[in-house]
Amino acid sequence: MLQLKHHSFTATPDEPAARDRYLRRLLAADEARANSLQLHNNNRAAASTTQSRSAEVPLTSGISFQTLNYVTTIGLGGSSGSAATNLTVIVDTGSDLTWVQCKPCSVCYAQRDPLFDPAGSATYAAVRCNASACAASLKAATGTPGSCATTGASNEKCYYALAYGDGSFSRGVLATDTLALGGARLDGFVFGCGLSNRGLFGGTAGLMGLGRTELSLVSQTASRYGGAFSYCLPATTSGDAAGSLSLGGDASSYRNTTPVAYTRMIADPAQPPFYFLNVTGAAVGGTPVSAAGLGASNVLIDSGTVITRLAPSVYRAVRAEFTRQFGAAGYQAAPGFSILDTCYDLTGHDEVKVPLLTLRLEGGADVTVDATGMLFVVRKDGSQVCLAMASLSYEDQTPIIGNYQQKNKRVVYDTAGSRLGFADEDCSYV
Repeated sequence: MLQLKHHSFTATPDEPAARDRYLRRLLAADEARANSLQLHNNNRAAASTTQSRSAEVPLTSGISFQTLNYVTTIGLGGSSGSAATNLTVIVDTGSDLTWVQCKPCSVCYAQRDPLFDPAGSATYAAVRCNASACAASLKAATGTPGSCATTGASNEKCYYALAYGDGSFSRGVLATDTLALGGARLDGFVFGCGLSNRGLFGGTAGLMGLGRTELSLVSQTASRYGGAFSYCLPATTSGDAAGSLSLGGDASSYRNTTPVAYTRMIADPAQPPFYFLNVTGAAVGGTPVSAAGLGASNVLIDSGTVITRLAPSVYRAVRAEFTRQFGAAGYQAAPGFSILDTCYDLTGHDEVKVPLLTLRLEGGADVTVDATGMLFVVRKDGSQVCLAMASLSYEDQTPIIGNYQQKNKRVVYDTAGSRLGFADEDCSYV
């Protein structure tokens, strides 16, 4: 089990103007991420489905690392005489290759943890150019096969180049080493040892890829954990509380208060690494809404996108019903903020009744967004609080269920059974 913690806004600036700039930058980064997913079109492999035991690790928020994504700590490398290097990485279901920044780093962004030093690990090894991981597997994971460089006949290395649609990138040596996840050790784990890295990763050390190709963590551990995983994203701002990331299909560690309801996991040939589902209907505060875009197929669920993006017709219908119910309660409108256009001034209100969005999924599963996932707090005094959803630009773009709307849910990814599960769960483990 890995811990997951929700971001605490105590980590953001207190001065209103500085806080505004800070949150605008984070939401702009999320918009770049959402836009990049519309353009993703790599040919990638499917995950293995062997069944095995489970492992669980803590998952925390990355707000103190300058990101609204959730992060966890892994251990990498080490030997009998030294401990593994602890590294904080973003947990991302929309990526495949796990990578961290490494020494000697030619171009790297500032991170909180020390850079990983391959020279300090007795189990580190560069992947050779003739290995399958350097060709088909790497191309499936990144869209580009590895390139070769030789500094001697016995020192042939495979180099990777990973580019994201928002302009972020990581380039370096494809390597293997021992990966520690909680109490579990995974030998020979293939990862990217990044020597040149730039982009929207905050102060983290890199990224954990939970996608569906051969080089993702899910696929590399399929023989041990069965190609299944789940997470629970906490909503609390307490620094002592955390959620979890569970590898494997063992539900004994879940603390769900409702049964896990499953829907079909959809494969999109145009975007094979991602996890999709079908939405058949929606309601706000129990009132059904109708829109041309409802009943959409291939809705992406993604831990690396923060704010949910809806088709324009669906967003208009959801916003109209939300504002009708919220406005009837007497809450005053406030200016929009960044990508969020429906905002309110809630100063003077000790309690706020929030209409909740419910999505009906194929197969009859209903997922109701937690109250903490409905409103994005811009101003600490409550003078600017916004509906935490946004509209896509066009009807034919891919809708995305972001992590902000997944809080206090046990979200189960079962690649062997081709299904996604959802259950209510208090994800704040103290």
